[in-house]
Amino acid sequence: MTADLIRELLREQHPDLAGHPLTLGARGWDNQLWRLGDDLAVRLPWATESADELLRKEHAWLPGLAPHLPLPVPVPQRIGEPSERFPRPWIVTTWVPGTPADRAPVTRGPAAADTLAAFLTALHRPAPGGAPTGRGRGGPLSDAAEWFEQQLAEAAGLGLVADADAVRAVWDDAVAAPAWSGPALWQHGDLHPANVLTADGTFCGVIDFGDLSAGDPALDLAAPWILLPDDAAAKRFYTAYGPAVDAATLRRARGVAVLRALVGLLVGEAGVRGRKGGKETWGPPARASLRRLLADAERR
Repeated sequence: MTADLIRELLREQHPDLAGHPLTLGARGWDNQLWRLGDDLAVRLPWATESADELLRKEHAWLPGLAPHLPLPVPVPQRIGEPSERFPRPWIVTTWVPGTPADRAPVTRGPAAADTLAAFLTALHRPAPGGAPTGRGRGGPLSDAAEWFEQQLAEAAGLGLVADADAVRAVWDDAVAAPAWSGPALWQHGDLHPANVLTADGTFCGVIDFGDLSAGDPALDLAAPWILLPDDAAAKRFYTAYGPAVDAATLRRARGVAVLRALVGLLVGEAGVRGRKGGKETWGPPARASLRRLLADAERR
């Protein structure tokens, strides 16, 4: 993918935008992001077959949710349809300024906790009928048991986990927690440090809503463990978030968090080793998250 290709696509389908400057913003798991002028961005699928469906989902649902959210998000403005030149859909969204939290971690814990709590309180509303379901996320944790064991075995085998039994105990407790019995709530579905932006030490935006779905809010309520800098900030988050989080949801959130930490460890290690898809910046927040989760389990 090049700026010339994207400009040609814009000329074909959205010619009024074709004259804006284009610069590469990021290469993500599913899409490439190109900044378009000062205020817009172009997202094009490049690495996974599922990206097409995810982009169309964002285009269909995110414009209706964005006005209710207290942080900037990439609001779809246009859609590009598959063509002879590029046989996949693509979208034009608003540009959200900031630096991903894996590269610029939070330094103002209380402010970040309040900001994240306000965002998720606003997002976690009952979803309408027909709302999308997650890609194996937001349902019973037991559905991810095999995936958890694979991630744990790989991380332990690489020496990234010192006490696999302690990690498994956190997971087992989460799986044993009562299931979510409330309405299916809107959730971001993929709140890790690369999908949350920071400025001046706190959160300033949330990006990549490809996993937007309706389900158990524990999926998003795992975020304080990996996005916030310490236990005090996490505790402040759960106090500020509303309605109050019940004990079972907290247990399930810890399970999501421990699985997300394992994934982050492996992606970070792949980055250290120079492997395709690796991101070295994912390692430190994942290690800190896992350390705090295990310490919390010892205290309980």
